[in-house]
Amino acid sequence: MSDFGSTTPVRIEHPDGKGLAAGTLGLWGSTVIGLASTAPVYSLVATLGWVVLAVGAQAPIAFIIAFVPMLFIAYAYRELNNEVPDCGTTFTWGTKAFGPWVGWMGGWGVAVAGMVVLANLAQIGSIYFWALFGLEFENNDWRVVLVAVIFIASMTYISWRGVEMGERIQNILLSIQYLALVVFVIAALWQFFAGTAPHPTPFDWEWLNPFGFTDWHGFTQAVLLALFIYWGWDTCLALNEETKDPKRIPGLAALLTCVLLLITYVSVTIAAMMYAGLGDEGVGLGNEANADDVFSAIRDDLLGPWGWLLVVAVLISAVSSTQTTILPTARGTLAMGVYRALPERFKHVHPTYKTPSFSTLIMGVVASLYYVGMTLVSDNILQDSILSLGLAIAFYYAITGYACIWYFRRELFTSARNVVYRFVFPLVGALMLTFAFVQSAIDMYDVDYGYTVLLGVGGTFVVGIGALLIGVVLMFLWYLFPRAKPFFDGRSLNRETPVMVPDDPTDYVRSVDGGI
Repeated sequence: MSDFGSTTPVRIEHPDGKGLAAGTLGLWGSTVIGLASTAPVYSLVATLGWVVLAVGAQAPIAFIIAFVPMLFIAYAYRELNNEVPDCGTTFTWGTKAFGPWVGWMGGWGVAVAGMVVLANLAQIGSIYFWALFGLEFENNDWRVVLVAVIFIASMTYISWRGVEMGERIQNILLSIQYLALVVFVIAALWQFFAGTAPHPTPFDWEWLNPFGFTDWHGFTQAVLLALFIYWGWDTCLALNEETKDPKRIPGLAALLTCVLLLITYVSVTIAAMMYAGLGDEGVGLGNEANADDVFSAIRDDLLGPWGWLLVVAVLISAVSSTQTTILPTARGTLAMGVYRALPERFKHVHPTYKTPSFSTLIMGVVASLYYVGMTLVSDNILQDSILSLGLAIAFYYAITGYACIWYFRRELFTSARNVVYRFVFPLVGALMLTFAFVQSAIDMYDVDYGYTVLLGVGGTFVVGIGALLIGVVLMFLWYLFPRAKPFFDGRSLNRETPVMVPDDPTDYVRSVDGGI
């Protein structure tokens, strides 16, 4: 008998969960994937110069302040994951807290952010690949596009082939990234203390003074820029069903990832400031000509014949994050397929590799088509879509923060721990990210923001808000299909729906790191 006209809940639980490779990752592997997802080297390359231009010597404290909402939202993720360790993360938690419409849009926010950043990372990886050979092409040159698509296809294959294979590769790639950053910091400090730095600038505790900002606009601009380079740590939570001890390790790995990123960003920023100074000429970090890539401006003077190491590090950072960015989106759409928020094909898991087979492949195909299509139409619009990425990120992170409060609303004041971790931290984090969303949208509305003007306003605003509105349209279109009825009626996923994870944790297979 069909359940489409029924009002009873749809029973979709299975003893093996959704069929993913349970127990594959330990704390080390989960943290490595979380770090790789943020692309730490590329994030610094793309952001450090602009943050310095916005606030000058206050750049280190800007990175610290931007860390606060991310840390608070990470606690919201941890608390929700402890209760509902589902790979759908924001989609699942948003649905359980607020119902199917909010949950679906939360899942869409994750998907949009993943698709846009995949195009960006692949393009960056391709540009730096050709830079290794001393070649420089326009962003829409066919050679750049070809290599970028090859990168997306290769990383899609690795993600499809299995999370353990991806973890092994990420261990190597992340080690190279951090080796490059350690070499950078040591070389910068060595030259500073040796007196051979081009613009030696002694460390000043004022750099870490949160009250040292003199311009509100510069402060908000710097924090918004710095805020989104922490994005990606939530991949740890999207892999919860493939992690040993799925209620504890993913949340711990997310918090550990955030702290390690904070240390990375602040230490590299301070070392760069001590070496290059804040001047607006030459290698100075205040030179707007270097803002797009401060590492390229100083690598030859700093590392001499070893300057190529930073080029390799940026290339690896971008390509590495391409692979890990596929993971949360594929698992989010897998969960949406399982709970009937998307077509049935999305719930398919590969019988051998235990990965979201269709979701992973469709993510790679859609990202490639989006990248190639936008490149052919207008590279400027592609760049504006990348600049608008913060809107989707702030959108779904804020939903998660509010979902944490509402889901636990009956338990918020039963203990001091709950007040802090399930109410105060999620609320402050969600409010800060809501402010980030609104302020970013206001900035993007300006015609001088970004690369294009569309409909008489900033193209970045149109692309960013438009991407979220497309989700609303797709959601209503899916609502019209019979398979969608149990989801939108609140029967296939609601607060009482059992979590679809393996029943017996003793069956977990230990990972390559021993399930640490």
